[in-house]
Amino acid sequence: MEQYIIDLLTTGAIVLFGTIGLALFGIFFGLLYKGVDRKLSAHMQGRIGPPIRQPFRDVSKLFVKENIIPENAIPWIFNLAPLAGLIATISILLYIPIGGFEPLLSSKGDLILILYLLIIPSLAMVTGGFSSGSPYATVGAQREMVTMIAYEFPLAIIIIAIAWKLSINLQNTNVFALSTITATPIWNFVGPLGFLGCLVLLFVLVVVTPAELSKIPFDSPEAETELAGGLLAEYSGRNLAMFYLTDGVKTVVMASIIVALFFPFNIWRMIGLDALPAISLEAIPIYTAEIIFFLIKVLLVILFSLTLIRVSVARLKIDQIVYTYWVPLTLLALVGLICIMWDGWTMEGHIINIFGFKIQWSAWPSMFKLLGIP
Repeated sequence: MEQYIIDLLTTGAIVLFGTIGLALFGIFFGLLYKGVDRKLSAHMQGRIGPPIRQPFRDVSKLFVKENIIPENAIPWIFNLAPLAGLIATISILLYIPIGGFEPLLSSKGDLILILYLLIIPSLAMVTGGFSSGSPYATVGAQREMVTMIAYEFPLAIIIIAIAWKLSINLQNTNVFALSTITATPIWNFVGPLGFLGCLVLLFVLVVVTPAELSKIPFDSPEAETELAGGLLAEYSGRNLAMFYLTDGVKTVVMASIIVALFFPFNIWRMIGLDALPAISLEAIPIYTAEIIFFLIKVLLVILFSLTLIRVSVARLKIDQIVYTYWVPLTLLALVGLICIMWDGWTMEGHIINIFGFKIQWSAWPSMFKLLGIP
């Protein structure tokens, strides 16, 4: 009984301090990457841009500003929405492997749970917008709901495709856990057709990311030049600061999900280790290299999925956003899913080893043999 209590307290302490550490990690690097994103986009447009530390200044200044509640707002909903969005976004970090470490929490349906948790920050903004009593925020909330409905379908197809492929090759394994996906990347089990399907799914996920974060060209719910800020038009002070932090943490979350699904390569695998060494002074360089490597991958994902798209594409209208996700991107996601399914049914091939990962490349589809073609 005493040992059970000790184990329970130890687990509770690990979860508590781990959650605090991950929250600080998400907030710090979320603001840092926002600063890098603003600096890079400014240079791409021929401007100097703000310093990289500017998001930290913005948040610190907002937290000391007066928190104004509109006269027609519902105060408790108006004040609760930013906090709920931030908490939900930080909670996602508990299920994501970061820098080679196992996630703090893990279950049989991590990806499904993450899908639900990703909706909460957007719903918090919608709720806050409706509760503010502002016509601009109401229009922005309506647009946000439509946008959510549009991009959730291709996002679900991506997750189903990856889980389906892993379930075929990994029997009796939890294929919806990110720890499983990072330990056995999907690239291990695909031939040329499946490789093409994975590239298509990666492209779709990269395009879904700006809408998930309400960034140009899918930022019509906020649209500063059209709706004066839209959902956030009536927010100020610490409430606006919490929405700002939510956006930063969610940026890290989305980039980390892309890394976990498609780029789960680690330093220790590349140097031929079977697993991360036990925590010790000798292992500190490996752990440090893993974290730096992970942060670089996250930065590159943000560069290609947010910065380049935001600089090169103008804002779309809400009907164009819905059409983009429901027709071209949904069809592309289905094409990727079909390629992966056909790859699993028709390919039988050879194994090559790249960076410690066994990757299957097939010779000819077996359907050709059924047709009598050598």
